[in-house]
Amino acid sequence: MLEMRPDCERCGVDLPADAGGAFICSLECTYCADCADELDERCPGCGGELLDRPARVGATLKKFPAATERRHRG
Repeated sequence: MLEMRPDCERCGVDLPADAGGAFICSLECTYCADCADELDERCPGCGGELLDRPARVGATLKKFPAATERRHRG
């Protein structure tokens, strides 16, 4: 199951689990759309593709809440 990290690791913008606009690599590094675009859709950590992260909504989000630990170190 995806961790659903709450923020962009590059700029720190909020990325709610129940909304689109987040991009992840296979290691779940998480970036906003603007940063993913600036990175040419490549993860700076592993070099893998950055792809759209699916949203988690409703009862599923309640049963499996998103992570709360922020990853941005700015």
